[in-house]
Amino acid sequence: MSLLILCDHDRGLLDEASLEALTFGRDLANKAGISCEAVVIGAGAEEALTPLATHGAERVHLARHDVLIDYGPEAWGETLTQLVRSNEVTAVMACGTDRGNEVLAHVAARLDEPFVANCNDITPGDPWTMTRVQWGGSLLEDAVLDARIRVLSVAHHAVEAIPAEVPGAGLVVQFTPDLGVEATRTVVRDRVVMTQGITLTTSPVVVGGGRGVGSEDGFVPLEDLAGALGGVVGCSRAVTNNGWRPHSDQVGQTGTRISPDIYIAAGISGAIQHWVGAMAAKNILAINTDGEANMVSKAGYAVIGDLHKVVPAITEEIVRRRG
Repeated sequence: MSLLILCDHDRGLLDEASLEALTFGRDLANKAGISCEAVVIGAGAEEALTPLATHGAERVHLARHDVLIDYGPEAWGETLTQLVRSNEVTAVMACGTDRGNEVLAHVAARLDEPFVANCNDITPGDPWTMTRVQWGGSLLEDAVLDARIRVLSVAHHAVEAIPAEVPGAGLVVQFTPDLGVEATRTVVRDRVVMTQGITLTTSPVVVGGGRGVGSEDGFVPLEDLAGALGGVVGCSRAVTNNGWRPHSDQVGQTGTRISPDIYIAAGISGAIQHWVGAMAAKNILAINTDGEANMVSKAGYAVIGDLHKVVPAITEEIVRRRG
């Protein structure tokens, strides 16, 4: 019996979220007394294999087919479904990213099984029980899953990706799915590079601005601070609604979820939708004139003051100390 974990990659570049799922999954598999196995799909997948054994995969199912030239939810979903049906599988899992949840939704529909998304705790048993994140993190729901095959995703950033104390064998098993032309109805055909270098999801430092910044021009000092720290600028939904920054800069439930080493939140009240996107940051510094603001109360560090004075002062001191 086994737990299959879908490990997402982009043309051979393994998604860090997949290693989160493996970190979570190997512990779950150990509790359930089953094998922890990884699945990688499509062109370039071979280049993504190396870290999987390190993070606990006993076997790695390598699925290849002429149709699998790039990401496609129908093709990936059908491939994973066929793998489940051809193996003694107790559960199938992925990280709860957009891709992970999308593919597992296809798998659950094909298997005619329920799908429990965004879990942060799972206890195997008869039946399995779990706690899942709901309403963007404002609600934790306890659930009971009675299913022949459990289809689950682990909440993004619920655990940190950590190599296993004892690596898995990482035995590579080739798999060729039976895919028809209908599997190509939804597949990536072309790509346009919108940004290069570090992004909101990869930057170790994010400087976020909210309504308190006041205007589009008010983000210039935040850009200066982010530049001095080697980071990027993000914003709240209020900012994008006002047209001061593009939606691609939005941090939050309907924007980007970040996990930097430090998030500097300037002039952000900290509505729950924004907090959902920022709560995985390892450290948070809030700059706000309102000492009772939600972001101030949740931050590890806070400066109660005018961001228009505080932010330039921080940048000036960083530049001074660096000579």
